[in-house]
Order: sequence, then structure tokens, then C-alpha cells
Amino acid sequence: MKTFYIVLLTVLFSWGGYGHTQNLPYLKEPTFKEGEKLTYRLKYGSMSAANGVLSVNKSKLQFSQPTYHLSAYGQTSSFFSVFYTVKNKYDSYISASTYLPYLYIEDIREGSYTRREYATFDSKNKSVKGQAGTFSSPVTQTFDLLSAYYFARNLDFSSLKPGDGFKLTYFLNDEIAQLGIEYIGVEKIKTSLGTIECIKLSPEIKPGRIFRKDSRLYLWVTNDGNRIPVRAHVEILIGSVTLELAKAEGLKYELGKKVSYSK
Repeated sequence: MKTFYIVLLTVLFSWGGYGHTQNLPYLKEPTFKEGEKLTYRLKYGSMSAANGVLSVNKSKLQFSQPTYHLSAYGQTSSFFSVFYTVKNKYDSYISASTYLPYLYIEDIREGSYTRREYATFDSKNKSVKGQAGTFSSPVTQTFDLLSAYYFARNLDFSSLKPGDGFKLTYFLNDEIAQLGIEYIGVEKIKTSLGTIECIKLSPEIKPGRIFRKDSRLYLWVTNDGNRIPVRAHVEILIGSVTLELAKAEGLKYELGKKVSYSK
């Protein structure tokens, strides 16, 4: 059942940026605030497979600038835990002004597999120091999975046209890599929280053990002041997986309320 968590991880924390040789343009005022809490459900077909919670908290750790403490927790549902249990926790401490990470902590428990990561980020020197050593990055803006998600919510999409692509650099599993995303456009979709106008994106995925050769992952993000993912869908080798926002608490703006940076 590891498939379900991989998709959850991909959907919740994978986004992109505008290239790898220049700084990515971002909004100066964050789209989120302390106290925000987002709850997601991951479905395999019509069955609930996993759930995840993301939250923005006041940091108890002090760094060189005011800091947000980002937290995420994901686990398989009670039904699927009979076959394969996943209980993963992530914490990231980011600058409140640049959204760049200072510290990333990862606690992975997937069946009999466990992994802990403790990584510090030095954007000035383009490096990440993790459990396995120090890694060099080609850019100053390098993220962990969690900070990448929140930074991407603050990207400036004003110049994007349908078909445009972009990338973001991230650190994961003792490696610095990049992920590409295609901007599809804007459309309204029905969700458990009502009909919402969304920005539609397609993050890149690699065919193999999970995805078919023709699989495409689609992600719908609210075209409002909050920029929160409300749905994602992908066809896999057997069936399909859908991620849906179940509950949104402590939002900075009313859900669906457009602001100056809405498309």
C-alpha cells in the first residue's frame, strides 16, 4: 500500500518554479497565516486509503528572521493499515519573508521501514547539510518537500499562459533534484466545500511501478487569496487515486475570495 502514500506525498508537496538559473518570483505577503490547518483524504477508487494534515504554527525555535513552523502528518486509513501501515511526520522551519527553509525534520514509518532526516539549509552558500553529508545546489532557492509546498502557494503566476512549464529545486532522500509542472489554465470544479474556481496544473510524474506510460497528474488549486490545493487526480497501473481537501480551517481569506494576484 506504499503506492497511496507516494501519491499523497507527490500531490501535497510537489510543485514547480520558473527555471533553475534565476530566483523564482514570489508574492511578498504570504497566502497563509499562523493557525491554518488543511485536512486531506486520499482515495483509491471510491475507498478511503490515507489522510494528511498540514498546519502553519508559531515557531518555538529562533533563527535569523521571523519564522513559521510548518507541520505535516500523513497516515493510511484504518482499513488499509491492516495491509500496510504508514505514519509519517514532517516539520519545516521557514523564513516568514522569503519562505526559504532553515531546518527540515522528517520521521518516516512505512511498514517495517523507518527513516529520520535532519537537514539544515544554507541558501547563501547554496548547500544543504543532511544526515548523509553536505549537498550542493545550483540555486539559492532550494526547498524541502514541505517548504516547497508553501513557497509554491506564493509564486507569482501573473505571467503564466496555458502550456507554460516551470521547475522548483528540492532536497529529498539525500539528493537535490528538480520537478517540472505545466500550467493548464483556470476552471471551476465541484468539491466537498462547494464549487470553486481553480488554477489547474499538471506536475510531472515518471511511469513505472505506480504510474502508466500515459498517466497525467492533475492538480486544482484555489484561484483565490489562499492558493490551496482542493483536488488532485491520477490514473495508476490499477485504478486511480484522488486527493481531496476535506476541511480548511484558519484560512487567511474567505475560501473563493479573489485578490490582486488571482488569475
